[in-house]
Amino acid sequence: MEVFNTSSKVLVTCNKRLAPYLLAEVEELGFEVKRSFSTGLELEASVNDCITLNLNLRTASQILYSLKSFSARTPEELYAELVEVPWEELIDFAGYFSITSNVENQYIRTPLFANVKVKDAIVDRIRSKVNVRPDSGPLTNKTVIHLYWRSEEAEIYIDTSGEVISKHGYRKLPGKAPMLEALACGTILATKWDKNSSFVNPMCGSGTLAIEAALLATNKSPGFFRMNYGFMHILGYDEQVFFSERRKLKDKAKKQVDFKIIATDISEEAIDIAEKNAKTAGVDHLIEFRVCDFEETEVPAGPGIVMFNPEYGERLGVHSVLEGTYKRIGDFMKQKCGGYFGYIFTGNPDLAKKIGLKASRRIEFYNGKLDCRLLEYELYQGSRREESNPS
Repeated sequence: MEVFNTSSKVLVTCNKRLAPYLLAEVEELGFEVKRSFSTGLELEASVNDCITLNLNLRTASQILYSLKSFSARTPEELYAELVEVPWEELIDFAGYFSITSNVENQYIRTPLFANVKVKDAIVDRIRSKVNVRPDSGPLTNKTVIHLYWRSEEAEIYIDTSGEVISKHGYRKLPGKAPMLEALACGTILATKWDKNSSFVNPMCGSGTLAIEAALLATNKSPGFFRMNYGFMHILGYDEQVFFSERRKLKDKAKKQVDFKIIATDISEEAIDIAEKNAKTAGVDHLIEFRVCDFEETEVPAGPGIVMFNPEYGERLGVHSVLEGTYKRIGDFMKQKCGGYFGYIFTGNPDLAKKIGLKASRRIEFYNGKLDCRLLEYELYQGSRREESNPS
């Protein structure tokens, strides 16, 4: 079963509300998107094309290559369909594989049972052909097979990513309440930043926003930080294709920028973590880190953007204290950020009202399951009267 050069249906998944930014990324790579939905998009591609997608995409989670779609009402019918797939041509009998799934079927009580039926079909098929069974388990760092099953509609995929690519691989020290890398990148892509002007990130925490900004500005893709993907464990994999794609990443990346990326935090520990993460990402020389209260953050002459991801009062902090913090953020943007666009990412609309500025846009995101907004403020310079209506 040749998959590396054979086009099939491919699903590129993402966190909810990241699909518009993922769509732009995929089209920029030259792929034609057939369908877009709330958590991803569909296209036609080979597994070799999936290598390109895995190495370049910033807002994606998984890249799934379809092997077979079929009807199955019961677990027995599921097994009967899957045991006919030539798994011995895809999975090394001396290898390791795992099963993930998205299942809603009236005949099973838990998706884990569906996973077992998929595993049994794969093992029985390979054992019948080579008289040896591969190992299987929960780890997703080798071959990963994904099942989609809704009522009688079923489809089986190779997860060419393996471990999710929404984690970009440079953040060895997460810090407190970190923002997922793909989400951080999506929020930056939603701003009016031109990737050629100042990027200021007070209250930077573990540095994810500043690091993602530096990676975007230098055209440095997440594929730089990872050397293991699901596609590498499929029979027929040619490592030269992978290394050729990595060379393309290196050729298009820039080493320097001619503007400032500034990240500050009042916590010495946070700045230490952020600096180490930036070093792992290879962009520590592009970011000016400083320990200080956010009000003391340097703001170069505009244009540029200033971007905050403050606590929401959900898991961290005390609400009454945060009210004062949000008011101070509004004052800081009004007084020190003229000529900039200001952005605040928050999951707490009540706190957002304390900012004291009228948002020009409210862009919807999810942080995990928490409904969030990226609030945009146009911060006028000079004598123009600032807006005082609440967010």
